[in-house]
Amino acid sequence: MQGHAGVIFGAVRGQLVPAGRSDDVEDVVQEVFLKLCRNDFKLLRSYDPARAKVTTWLTVIATTTSIDHLRKQRAGQRSIEEVPEIALSVESEPVIAPKIPEGLLSARQSAVMTLLYDKEMEVAEAAELLGVDPQTVRSMHHKALTKLRSHFQKELE
Repeated sequence: MQGHAGVIFGAVRGQLVPAGRSDDVEDVVQEVFLKLCRNDFKLLRSYDPARAKVTTWLTVIATTTSIDHLRKQRAGQRSIEEVPEIALSVESEPVIAPKIPEGLLSARQSAVMTLLYDKEMEVAEAAELLGVDPQTVRSMHHKALTKLRSHFQKELE
């Protein structure tokens, strides 16, 4: 690859200098080399000499990497490594379960919903506890969700 570094540098420079990003040329060239080496040289090993010359193939990779870099810059995006970790954190708000009206769900449907959502059980576990087939639990779950969707959709209208 050392013999082809000039090809990569030239392709990157050809994209970034006209866009006023000449300061980024070396960083993007490094990104091209990292792309070629990632995942145990997977991209590099994908080169097929029957399809194109190595210089053409490297020029395409360098050009697309440069264009991706310019798009990120235009969108004001920074790479994930540049963003402080605190900016990536998400404050979670407590989830408030909606109030299900009495009698909307049958006793078995309510039990299935409680086991699957409140107790976080798997379908097989809930079926064993209720003494029914797992498909019965899935069916009751589906019917309960259908009733709930219908009820809350009407409330929103």
